[in-house]
Amino acid sequence: MNVSSVGVSEQRGAPPVGRLRAWWMASRPATLSAAVVPVAVGTACAASVQSFRAGPALAALVGAVLIQVGTNYANDVFDYEKGADTADRLGPTRVVQAGILPASHVRFGMVVCFGLAALCGVYLTWAAGWPVLVIGIASILSGIAYTGGPFPLGYHGLGDLFVMTFFGFVAVCGTAFVQAGHVPASAWWASAAVGSTATAILVVNNVRDRQTDERAGKRTLAVRLGRRGGIAEYAMLMVVAFAVPTMVWALGMASAWILLPWASAPLAVVMVRRVASLHGKELNPVLAGTAKLMLVHGLLLAMGLRLGT
Repeated sequence: MNVSSVGVSEQRGAPPVGRLRAWWMASRPATLSAAVVPVAVGTACAASVQSFRAGPALAALVGAVLIQVGTNYANDVFDYEKGADTADRLGPTRVVQAGILPASHVRFGMVVCFGLAALCGVYLTWAAGWPVLVIGIASILSGIAYTGGPFPLGYHGLGDLFVMTFFGFVAVCGTAFVQAGHVPASAWWASAAVGSTATAILVVNNVRDRQTDERAGKRTLAVRLGRRGGIAEYAMLMVVAFAVPTMVWALGMASAWILLPWASAPLAVVMVRRVASLHGKELNPVLAGTAKLMLVHGLLLAMGLRLGT
C-alpha cells in the first residue's frame, strides 16, 4: 500500500488504492486490445506471405503495448492539467484526477513506457531498417501530442484520425513490414478494419464525455458533430469493419475464411444499439464492450487472413 498516494486519495474523497492497483488502473487495461489486435493482424498478414518472424513480431507486440500504456498515462496527466478531467468525470477513475497518484509519478511512468518502447524500436530498426525508426518516433510523439503539447490532437477534433492512422494503418502495416520486409496488400485492407474498431472505442468515450469535454474546451469530433453525429460515426465504423473482409473476399484476395469476423456481427449490432440509446455513465460498459468487440473481431480477422490467403 502506498501511504502517500492513499493520503492524497482521501483528501479528494477517493477510496484508498494500492500502488500496483493504481498503476494498473492508469494503464486502462480494457483498452489494451487496441495495441494487441493490430499486431496480431499484421503478423497474420506477414504469415500469409510466408514471412512470419517470431522476434520482430514479439518486439512489435511489446512495443505497441508500451506505447498504448504510455499514451494512457499521458492522457491521465494532461487531461487533468488541462481541466478536462474533473470531479464531474463520467468515465472510469483517472488516477491523477482522483488523487490516487501524483501527476509527477504518472508523468515519469509515461517516460519509462516510451523509453522501453524505444528500445523495442532499436531492435526492430536493426531487424527491418530505418523506416521503422521513423514509425516509432512518430508513434511516440503522437502518443504525447494526443492530449499534450501546444496543439493536443484530441482537443481539436483530430483524435479519431490519430487512432485510425496509428492503431490501424501504422500498427498493422508496420507489424507486417518488420517481418516481411514489405507491406502485403492484405495489410492495407486489414488496417482499415482494425482502425475502425479502434476508433469506435474512442467514439464511445467521446460521446459519453461530450458535455464535460465541451465545457473544458475539448473540441472532440463528438462535440463538433453532436450526439447524433457521434452515433452515426460509430455505426459507420462498424460498417467499415465488416465491409473490409467482405470486399477482400469479393475481390478474390482470400478465400471464405476471411469472412470469419462476421461471427462477431451480433455483438456489433448490440453495441450500436446501446451507443444510440444510453447516456453518460451508462456508456462505460459499452466502452468495455467495444474493446472486447475489437479483440474478437480482430482475432477472427487474423485467423481468416492466415487461413484464407
